[in-house]
This record gives sequence, structure tokens and C-alpha cells, in this order.
Amino acid sequence: MVRQTLPNCHVFTFGFNVAVCSTNHPIALVFLPASDIATFVAKGRVDLGITGQDIIAESEVEVVEEMKLGFGNCRLCIQAPVKVGYKNAKQLIGKRIVTSFTKIATAFFQKLDPDTETPVTFVSGSVEAACSLGLADAVVDLVESGDTMRAAGLEIVESLMDTESVLISNPTNLSYAPLITMIKKRISGHLYANKNVYLVYNIKRELLAQATLITPGMKAPTVTPLEDEGWCAVNVMVSKKEVHDKMDQLEVLGATDILQMNIANCRTGA
Repeated sequence: MVRQTLPNCHVFTFGFNVAVCSTNHPIALVFLPASDIATFVAKGRVDLGITGQDIIAESEVEVVEEMKLGFGNCRLCIQAPVKVGYKNAKQLIGKRIVTSFTKIATAFFQKLDPDTETPVTFVSGSVEAACSLGLADAVVDLVESGDTMRAAGLEIVESLMDTESVLISNPTNLSYAPLITMIKKRISGHLYANKNVYLVYNIKRELLAQATLITPGMKAPTVTPLEDEGWCAVNVMVSKKEVHDKMDQLEVLGATDILQMNIANCRTGA
């Protein structure tokens, strides 16, 4: 096992940017199928991992969810053919269900009706094809945009859970807690940098208060006086989603030399 062959390393498994984590610490990275990661972490064979909350629920293992990572967002849903027109999950009790998430689906239908068996069949891929090929009356599968679902002639009958990618650790091994804290800070800085940009502009000092309302920054903007008396330079972080609107508002206010710069990484102190 990984733990036996790499006794002097902390073993992490995820498909994240290696440079974000570490190149100068006793860390070994291994790449595993997403469906196996929660089990390896729970068994203590891997110290830290990234996988989906749906995989954790399906694996039925105990891990610590260290942090949400803001990607891989989707829903695990019961889907059925549009032409049949099922209105709720109760109508599917006793029907044939096909899914990659057999434990979640079985538990859901058993809770819905403990006295009626709803057969759940495992399929590892192309779950959405099961209804059109006559293998299922409904499927339980992940929905992100819904394009694949609609292309297969399916619609959502009920949502079972929201899921996204999360950083997980083993709940019993506390010896590497400081290293996990460091990794979390580095990942947080990387994620925050991806969501924000650095904005620099010049503004008349008499308009600074109004400009600050447009770009308040984390705590406050960094303001530097210019050689041109009555003017100052402002440096501030702005959300990527808002930056174009902010630049337009600043230009209307009277700001000049408005520059947007990408942030490679950061520590926010938040």
C-alpha cells in the first residue's frame, strides 16, 4: 500500500495544481479514481484528498470535510423520461432504477417506502441511456448544466443532494494537522486569486470617498499620493465578476489610468 512504500511522506491524493500545495515538503501525490479517494482517506492509507460530496455519501465512510473548493458543483437527481411525466419520486417506488450511486438511491427509496422494494441496478457510465434502452424506468445521476439529461429525453423528478468538490482528511490521524493547515491556506489563496483581480487607478482626492464606495476592497483600498497635487493612486482587489462594471463606474466618476491585473496567488488574512 502507499503508506508502506512511502513511510516518510504524507500522502495526498488529488488532481490539483501541485505547485499550489508544495514542492519542498515531505509530500507524495498519488492520483486515484474519484470514486476511491474517500475510502483511501477514511482507511488512513492517504492523509488528504479531493473528491465530491456525492462520492463521500456513496462511499459511506467517515472523513473530515476540511473545506469546499468551489468547483465541480452539481446536483444528484432522480431523472425520468419527459414523455412519461412523473411528478414526484413516490410514483417511482417499485420501478426500475439505474445509477452509479446505488447506496444513495437504495437508501432514498427505502426511506420513502420501507415496505416496497425498488430495484436499483448499478451502471458505471452512460446512465442517461438506460431509460431509452429499456433498462430502467428512471435513473439517478449527476446534473450540472442539464444538457446531457435533456438530450436523452429526461427531466428532473427530484433532487437528492447538492454536491461539489471538497478537501477531506482522515478523522483519526491528527499528527499532520499543521501541514493540513498550511495546505488549506495555500489552496485558499489560489482559489481567492482566481476569483479576484488587482485594480489600479488614479482619482482626484476630492472624489476618493465616492471611489471607495465603488471599490471598498477587503478592508480598505491602498491609497498613495501622486506628485500631481490633489490626485492619488488607488490599489484594490475586486471580484472578477464585478470588475468591468466597477471600471465603468470609476471612469464615469472621473478616474483615469484604470488598470486590471491578474493575481497569481495571495494570502488575504481572512
